[in-house]
Amino acid sequence: MGIKIHEELVTAESAEALVSLCPFGAIEYNDGKLSINSGCKNCKMCVRKGPAGVMTWEEETVKAIDKSLWKGIAVFAEERRGKIHPVTLELIGKAKELAAVIDHPVYAFLIGSAQDALAEELLHYGVDKVFVYDDPALAHFTISPYTAAFYDFIEKVKPSSILVGATNLGRSLAPRVAARAGTGLTADCTVLKMKENTDLVQIRPAFGGNIMAQIVTPNTRPQFCTVRYKIFSAPERNAETSGEIVRMAVTEEMLKSGTEVLEIREKPQEIDISEAETIVAFGRGLQKESDMEMVKELADLLGAQVACTRPVIEKGWLGPKKQIGLSGRTVKPKLIIAIGISGSVQFAAGMKGSDFIVAINEDPNAGVFDIAHLGLVGDLYEIVPALIEKIKEGRHV
Repeated sequence: MGIKIHEELVTAESAEALVSLCPFGAIEYNDGKLSINSGCKNCKMCVRKGPAGVMTWEEETVKAIDKSLWKGIAVFAEERRGKIHPVTLELIGKAKELAAVIDHPVYAFLIGSAQDALAEELLHYGVDKVFVYDDPALAHFTISPYTAAFYDFIEKVKPSSILVGATNLGRSLAPRVAARAGTGLTADCTVLKMKENTDLVQIRPAFGGNIMAQIVTPNTRPQFCTVRYKIFSAPERNAETSGEIVRMAVTEEMLKSGTEVLEIREKPQEIDISEAETIVAFGRGLQKESDMEMVKELADLLGAQVACTRPVIEKGWLGPKKQIGLSGRTVKPKLIIAIGISGSVQFAAGMKGSDFIVAINEDPNAGVFDIAHLGLVGDLYEIVPALIEKIKEGRHV
């Protein structure tokens, strides 16, 4: 859609009138030719008040897609060190919920080498079919072959929606595949809902978490989104398998790549706070960097991981991998203790799925108390040392 200039109706007089009419200086008349520059805001004043017929607003005609040709909710099953990444299971759980609304099957698909055991394992989680692209050349992630295999799956299976984990691999792969398929991609979704007409409502924070944007792509398929780890819950593993494994052909054309893996070097394993069952997190309520020792002592006593909010990262007290929130990690521990944290929307979105939340803050109106299961109102410099002493006493009993 946009403003169209009807050149056959343009005269020097009408052009001058339009140039003077535009409040943004977006209309230009040079060498007898009328044009619109990048300053145009589509306010339509030139259409409404300009010389009749010279400028018109043209609505774009969107070709409707036959949604009946696209069926199924598919999950990209990511492998990590010979195991299924846990985010895959969480996405399967959500895919089953979405599919139930529209009576669609649930698919998972694997790309890699020696995938038989993993494919069999996925059948324990209630998927209807597992599609497998298995070839020694796919043993290590390289973007071109993985994109080709992924796109082949879309062409042959035609799933209505595809869910991908927002991991390093998923964030690299999903945009390329979406671009090749000519469809949209919504990143880092926190809520997914399904309409009865098979349109997927993809909800994600926007503008720093100040609004929740609802994104729908009614005229393209497949619908594509990435979801962070720990947003949804994984289904229970069934003792028996159900569904079937479908082996897909891997062609030489698929395996063409401008990248060659020469060597794999494993990084030292770091404990990811997303995996932690107990977390002690602190925010701007902590007055100085040396006070972190108090927080670390509490965490050590509880066998917990230390985490923080964005202002702490900006001060340089901890590394970014320790941040909880929309621009950090999403966590779902059994216990989280939030010390001196106000409870902004950004932070809350990253930890609200925790089983039990304890909040310590001297402001009784702090937003963190709205999501906490247990709130302690008071000075953290009094409460935390007292808590540490009580834990120590309990250990000596």
